[in-house]
Amino acid sequence: MLWLPIDRALNIPLNRQVYQQIRKKILQGQLQAGEKLASTRELSDELKVSRNVILEAYDQLLAEGFLIARRGSGTFVADGAFLAQPAKPFIFDNIDRQMAEENIINFRSGIPALHLFPRKTWVRIAQQLWHDSESTILGYGAPEGRIELRQALAHYLLKTRGVECHPEQIIITSGATQAMTLISRLLLTSDDIAIMEDPITNDIQTIFKASGATIYPIPVDELGIKANLLPDNLCPKFVFLTPSHQFPLGGILPIQRRIQLIQYARRKQCFLLEDDYDSEFRYEGPPVSSLQGLDPELVLYIGSFSKILSPALRIGYIVLPTQLIEKCRQLKWFTDLHTPSLDQLTLARFIQNGYMERHITKMKKFYKSQRNLLMHCLQSTFSHKVKVFGYSTGMHLIAEFEHINFTQELLLKIEQFGVKVYPVEDHTIEKGKYNNRLIIGYGHLKRNEIEQGVTRLFQAINN
Repeated sequence: MLWLPIDRALNIPLNRQVYQQIRKKILQGQLQAGEKLASTRELSDELKVSRNVILEAYDQLLAEGFLIARRGSGTFVADGAFLAQPAKPFIFDNIDRQMAEENIINFRSGIPALHLFPRKTWVRIAQQLWHDSESTILGYGAPEGRIELRQALAHYLLKTRGVECHPEQIIITSGATQAMTLISRLLLTSDDIAIMEDPITNDIQTIFKASGATIYPIPVDELGIKANLLPDNLCPKFVFLTPSHQFPLGGILPIQRRIQLIQYARRKQCFLLEDDYDSEFRYEGPPVSSLQGLDPELVLYIGSFSKILSPALRIGYIVLPTQLIEKCRQLKWFTDLHTPSLDQLTLARFIQNGYMERHITKMKKFYKSQRNLLMHCLQSTFSHKVKVFGYSTGMHLIAEFEHINFTQELLLKIEQFGVKVYPVEDHTIEKGKYNNRLIIGYGHLKRNEIEQGVTRLFQAINN
C-alpha cells in the first residue's frame, strides 16, 4: 500500500497532494513501470479521504500518461515515466550573503539616492493615467516606444543637452544595457573592430565583446579620450565615448578633441557612440553640450533614467542617425516587442510637466553635499597621501592613493573591515596603469556611512 502523507492544514487541495506525491514517486523510480497501484476505494480508506479525491488524482495522472488503466485488472504505472535526476548543484546561500552585506558600507558608483525618488508625484501621474486613458494603452505598443515619450524626450534633450533630433530618431529601450546590446547587433560582426576608451566600464566591454568583434583601446587622460591616438590604419565600425563625464576617470572632453573625433569618423565612415550616463549632475560650471549636436548623422546618443530617477524603471533610449532607424526598430521588435507602455507614459508626463528638471535641481544639491563630505573625509583622513579628481560631475569620484597597490588580498582585507570599494583597474582593457586608484560612489549613502566608510578604509589600509 502507498504511504502518502496528507496535510489538511496546507493550502493545497487534497486531490492535488495525492497527485503530486504519486507523480514524484513515478518520476524518481520509487514506483516502477508495470507496478500496480491500490484501487481508488482501497487508497481512500487508507488515507481517510473521499474516494472522489483519489479518483480525481488518478484521472489527472492517467491524462498525463503516468498511469494506464486495464479493464478488469486495475491501474498500473506506465512505461517511460521514470526520469533520472541530475546531481544537485551547489546552491549559494544568498540570504546569508545578503545579511552579511547589510553591515558593509558599499561605495559602489552609479546608484542614486533612492529614498529621494519622487514617489508621490510619480504615483499621482500613474493614477491619472489609469483613470483618464483609453483602454488601448493596455494593448501592444510600437517597438520604438510611445510617441508621447519620444516627443517629450526630443524637446527635453534639445533644451538640456543640445541633442538635435526628431522623435522618429528615438528608440525607447529597457535601460542603457539593452540600448548597447541593440547597437552591438546593429553594427558589429566577428570580423569588425570597435574602438573604446580605456578604461571604460567593464559591463560595456562585455556587451561589445560578445559580438566577437575586436576591441581596440585608446587611453584617456584628465580630459578624456586621447583623440590624437586614433589609428589611421584601421577602419572601425564605431568609437565608443563618454565625453561629458568619462567613466570612470571623470574627464570632460574639450571641443578640440570632439572636432578631431568628428573628423576621424567622417574620414573613416564610422559612427561615434556617445554614452551620456550621468552628466545631468554637473557641479562645476555650466552644463556640457552633447557630442551628438555637432553631427547628428554620425553620433548615436545613448541615455537612461537609471541614475536620474531609478534603475527599477528600466527605461533608456537611443537617438539614431536616420539611416539606422528602421533596422534598429526591427531589432527592438525581435528583442521584446516593446518597453512597458504605462511607465513610458508616466515618464512622458513627468518630463512635460516640469517635474524632471525640478527633481534634477534638487538632486544636484544633494549629491554636491555628499561629494563635498566625501572629499573632506578623504583629505582629512589620508592627508597628502590621497589625490581626488573626476569630481565635477556625476555620483562618484576617483581617489588616487600614494604607494598603495589595490591587490585582491588588500580588497578582501578592506571588505573584512566592513567596506566595499572598486578599483579603476577592474575597468581597464590594458592592465597595470591604475593599480592605486579607486572609484568611490557616494550618491546612495547616508552621511554617517560616508564618514564611517572612509575611517574603515583607512584602518584596513594601515593595519
